[in-house]
Amino acid sequence: MGPHYLTKLFKPSSIAVFGASERAESVGGNAFQNLLKAGFKGDIYPINPKHDTVQNQVCYANIETLPKVPDLAVIATPAKSIPSIIQACGERGVANAVILSAGFEDKAGKVLQQKMASIAKNYGMRLIGPNCLGILRPEIGLNATFSKNQAIPGNLALVSQSGAICTAVLDWAEANGVGFSQVISTGDAADIDFGEILDFLALDPQTKNILLYIEGVANSRQFMSGLKAAARMKPVILLKSGRMPEGSKAAVSHTGALVGGDDVFNAAIELSGAVRAQSISQLFAAAKSLSDNIQIKNNRLAILTNGGGPGVMATDRAAELGVKMPDISEQSMEKLNAFLPEHWSHGNPIDILGDATGERYTQALDVLQNDDQFDGTLILLTPQAMSDPTGIAQAIIDYTKATKNHKPIFTAWLGESLVAEARTLFSNAKIPTFITPEAAVEAFSFISTYHNNQVLLMQSPATANQLSKPSDVSGARAIIESVLSEHRNILSSTETRAIMNAFGVPITPAIESNSPSQAMVAAESIGFPVSLKINSPDLTHKSDVGGVKLNLRSVQEVRSEYSRMVERIQGEQPNANIHGVTVEPMFKRPHARELLIGVSRDPVFGPAITFGSGGTSVEVLKDNAIALPPINEFLAKKMIQQTKVAKMLKDFRGLPAVDHAAIENVLLRISDMVAQLPEIMELDINPLFADENGAMAVDARISIKALPLNYKPYQHMAIHPYPSELIKHQETHKGLDLTIRPIRPEDAELEIDFVRNLSERSRYLRFMHSLQALSPKMLSRFTQIDYDREMAFIATTQDKQGNNIEIGVTRYTTNPDGKSCEMAVVVRDDYQHQGVASALLASLIQHAKAKGLQQMMGEVLSENSSMIELVKKHNFSVKHMEGDSTVVEIELNLNQV
Repeated sequence: MGPHYLTKLFKPSSIAVFGASERAESVGGNAFQNLLKAGFKGDIYPINPKHDTVQNQVCYANIETLPKVPDLAVIATPAKSIPSIIQACGERGVANAVILSAGFEDKAGKVLQQKMASIAKNYGMRLIGPNCLGILRPEIGLNATFSKNQAIPGNLALVSQSGAICTAVLDWAEANGVGFSQVISTGDAADIDFGEILDFLALDPQTKNILLYIEGVANSRQFMSGLKAAARMKPVILLKSGRMPEGSKAAVSHTGALVGGDDVFNAAIELSGAVRAQSISQLFAAAKSLSDNIQIKNNRLAILTNGGGPGVMATDRAAELGVKMPDISEQSMEKLNAFLPEHWSHGNPIDILGDATGERYTQALDVLQNDDQFDGTLILLTPQAMSDPTGIAQAIIDYTKATKNHKPIFTAWLGESLVAEARTLFSNAKIPTFITPEAAVEAFSFISTYHNNQVLLMQSPATANQLSKPSDVSGARAIIESVLSEHRNILSSTETRAIMNAFGVPITPAIESNSPSQAMVAAESIGFPVSLKINSPDLTHKSDVGGVKLNLRSVQEVRSEYSRMVERIQGEQPNANIHGVTVEPMFKRPHARELLIGVSRDPVFGPAITFGSGGTSVEVLKDNAIALPPINEFLAKKMIQQTKVAKMLKDFRGLPAVDHAAIENVLLRISDMVAQLPEIMELDINPLFADENGAMAVDARISIKALPLNYKPYQHMAIHPYPSELIKHQETHKGLDLTIRPIRPEDAELEIDFVRNLSERSRYLRFMHSLQALSPKMLSRFTQIDYDREMAFIATTQDKQGNNIEIGVTRYTTNPDGKSCEMAVVVRDDYQHQGVASALLASLIQHAKAKGLQQMMGEVLSENSSMIELVKKHNFSVKHMEGDSTVVEIELNLNQV
């Protein structure tokens, strides 16, 4: 795998600085001085036509006069001059630029920015900024910023939309000895944004942990793809501003980026494997722990303190964050009682009293470190008259050096002057230390949450629910197209029910009636009791205007209520378009709970599915959970469990538990619906009645909008759904019936059986080493793929017992250059030489070409003659790898396919 295409941007070997000057207060002067001070290990060329030298360095008039083409241009000149500089750089062959300059905020500036980005795109140039602080790479002495801070090398990467946040973090890091692998200020992100940067950092060997500060996301698909890829490989902790509506407005005015709802953003982060901080102080706490390479597999915390108050404060924060604080085991209790004073707390927190010495601290710490109930220990100290803060700190440091037990230790020495030396000792010893107990608990929580999220990310959901009725996508789309052709955006009650039925969502029938006599006939046909509901696209909440009448038990009641309702609402709502009423059966089940399932369209992340309490008080109760589609059974269960109403779905006050599978089925159907019908902007099912016999929608509403002319499949979603359109059935030349389809997370068991049924030789030829079975991490990586940037096709057939089995798989992963991909293919031994591999590879090549990739490549063991013969038939070139005759390199030019 070659270097990432952004490598020369973030790790340049030569830099030109436009606007370099002698003035230290200027942006260009600062940036140039920082490069010299940091000791950049490559060539630096100051460019300023007004000077022959700048800061004792030879200065050049323009890019054309440089002795060689630099990898990176750092630009700090007035905004109006930048398009022409980008043009000149492009003509000279400069591939990357960091634009520090501001001046693009107003309408004229936006036009200027668009022009600048367009010129860069024509030359294939990549841009960071404008209006950014710049970039740092301390390991190579790169400080292309106008910050007053330098940075020391480390393994922590920081990416921020705000230059001010960058300077704050850098200033804090300098005081706390925290080093960085990379610091990137994105500014207004005219070109490169979070997604591509995260791709680079995920593969950067110097980066072990990633911090993000986000104000808004412009490209949600790219952001989610990059975030998931990075979070699978290393801890990612982010802070997003604009959590409240007022903050969101401020973020838009500052960055020009769209800001989605905070609850939707949280739902996106849950799916990514990253962890979200809520404040700058929490981000600092996370940074400190990550920089010390702390790892926590679970979240069970012991608190050791010499004062009750700080222990209680830490416990309160632990409870708020969901950090577990187990009781002390009987065995540990006996050990602690043997040396602690009689009046110690006898519980967790472990208060060892104000006169605790270093020996008492380390003895207690040793007990906790050897107790399997705890995953880490927070040690607190208040500088009391009898305590020695520095001596106790040194005793703990000596203990950690002498012991082989490496459970994480966090410390918080409270105070200032009396504990300053102790904090310095802890920092030098790489033991995380904090000013407050709450900050220390937050740091523990972030790291444990990250590892817990990774466990969730690695889990393979159970086999997908076999839906009893396939969705009629074409029928539903025909209905929507018909409504749009009439220039309507709200579906009628019967149209909505037709869409629901097309996707298998159970819903009560409804008959539209535009006269009292039609309503009477409809009621008699349905059977009493019935309900009448006003039928108007302009009245969303029917009950709010008195547009719902329930339990009508005769045609006489239907006739009179129809006339009364329509006349009254027409008088009160003269602008509403009234089409009469809908007549619906009364859905009465004594054990039913009222639920809501809805869909809203977030401006950044697209459709978001809501589940929660239903009825007329949903806005007041605000009991809901949100997830981004596509969702599977695992996510559907998780949504339900996140709500308060989940407790009422169990056995509740004499009511039997509801049929959870029926609710999950509706959530899965709605997820499929919004994926397949991008025209849907809003959807409400309220109420959805659920009881022990199933689920039934009683009322629903759908609003739609026509698609743009250049719409591409699934572009309305932040996460690419399962591409069911790629499923195909075919027969090989040997007469074997195959289904070739993209792999799914639910295929985990099929994949396990497939690898288990490969011979030892086939496993060796595929993985180039001895492999007995897939590890959980490999299984997750193979089955939970990002369909937007990779693909895996499996071939399935039925065995002699009629069971569906996987007999072959092929996959490609896009390389860091964004233009080529690496492929692999393997077929089960007992199904080889029947055309399976050829069918799979043809599907893979076709898909890669359709995605715009230019080359497909791979490495094959020289002894794998069958594979070499296969790829030759598909026009791959084959050559021996230089320096290793046991491996051949294969390559296919997809432009010639």
